[in-house]
Amino acid sequence: MTKGILKNLYGTSLTLLTDLYQITMAYGYWKSGMADRAAVFHLFYRKNPFHGGYAIACGLQFAIDYLTELKFEASDLDYLKTLNGNDGKPLFDKEFLEYLGKLKFSCSVDAIPEGTSVFENEPLIRVTGPLLQAQIIESALLNIINYQTLVATKSERICQAAKGAPVMEFGLRRAQGIDGGLSASRAAYIGGCSATSNLLAGKLFGIPVSGTHAHSWVMSFDTEIEAFEKYADAMENNCILLVDTYDTRQGFANAIEIGKALKSRGKKLIGVRIDSGDLAYLSQMGREMLDNAGLSDTKIVASNDLDEYILESLHDQNAKIDLLGVGTKLVTAYDQPALGGVYKLSALKNKKGEWESKLKLSEQTIKINIPGIQQVRRYYKNGQMVADMIYDVELGYSDNPIIIDPNDPTKTKKIKASDSKDLLVPIMVEGKPVYESPKITDIRNHVSEEVKKIHSGIKRFVNPHVYVVGLEQRLHEKRLRLILEQRKLIS
Repeated sequence: MTKGILKNLYGTSLTLLTDLYQITMAYGYWKSGMADRAAVFHLFYRKNPFHGGYAIACGLQFAIDYLTELKFEASDLDYLKTLNGNDGKPLFDKEFLEYLGKLKFSCSVDAIPEGTSVFENEPLIRVTGPLLQAQIIESALLNIINYQTLVATKSERICQAAKGAPVMEFGLRRAQGIDGGLSASRAAYIGGCSATSNLLAGKLFGIPVSGTHAHSWVMSFDTEIEAFEKYADAMENNCILLVDTYDTRQGFANAIEIGKALKSRGKKLIGVRIDSGDLAYLSQMGREMLDNAGLSDTKIVASNDLDEYILESLHDQNAKIDLLGVGTKLVTAYDQPALGGVYKLSALKNKKGEWESKLKLSEQTIKINIPGIQQVRRYYKNGQMVADMIYDVELGYSDNPIIIDPNDPTKTKKIKASDSKDLLVPIMVEGKPVYESPKITDIRNHVSEEVKKIHSGIKRFVNPHVYVVGLEQRLHEKRLRLILEQRKLIS
């Protein structure tokens, strides 16, 4: 993706891609003299999507693009001037808007690279810098990372269920708006899809494009065979025929007639597509018909509201499907419409310039955040992932550390591994990009390599084994101490 693509695509500043409360809090920080106090925020999610065992991090390049272009333009400030409070007076002081107009993004950003497998409670992004700046980017970062991570994860699951059969993303018409369509095409390709039907995504991101024709093409002619003939004449070098407009068996027979005609001209019927009915039975029937007609190299493409569960069933039924077209249930993340990622303050410098860890209490243990300046260390044994440790960079960690489940302190694990690495890497330093985003094909390949390192039990779609993610012992003890201190204050 070329730099500046978001601004070029929308033709306007995206700085106000945020919720009002971000700007009202920024105003409060500014009036309180806290705007420039150093803070640390972490973006993470609490539960793996789709009741699965992991997620695939995605969307970072969009986030970098957004942050690089972050600037309050005159039109942004003119709009903010129009906002009034309940008394009818301006919501923001003139001096505050002048401050915003001069603002230059100066936060440092660390993140887990796109295509990396990630897990519950792990920071995908860490933002360090002036409190006001780190606050106002919250909504945009969540918007970008939540959705693309969700779709990339769904794509990887679907491609895993396809058992090596290429999966084409056909979801533009069902996506949530223009940006949903584009972001979904990108994330789906990163997750493993081989192509998209979305031409704009192909143009912008360099994703291979693919497609057939619709039922309306067949219905536009007096007979199905005429429609197939005309399409083969027009697209003889890329002919795929949709065979279920009227009767699928007859559709296969008509496609075979066209296939033979193409073969006599030195061309080839690339494939036939089934979009309805019993896909397992129809694909078996069609495969037999094609093979008997000498068209064994013609592929069978299947679509029709497919997801990973249907694909597993089709595989179990020995369906004869070579290519898959997946749309609605992929781009909408049909069975889980939101990732639920959050962005939480975890450290703030006091007036002495010392870091103070911050903690949000809750009656629900899962909603008590992790304090401190966090990093994720991943441990491997014989090339396989064995555990992830969240640690505080100020506290550090020991060799062969003990980690504790953040939601159940009775669950502990002493790590013994042959190799390890930190996952969060520098993306921006004091507002300047220092990270060269990989090509989209390299990110896609990274997903494939990452998933190979995950135990098969964790990759199950139903009741997956739980991958071990825990807090380094000193971080756990600090968190517990802060919880007890906070509860003592309110008791």
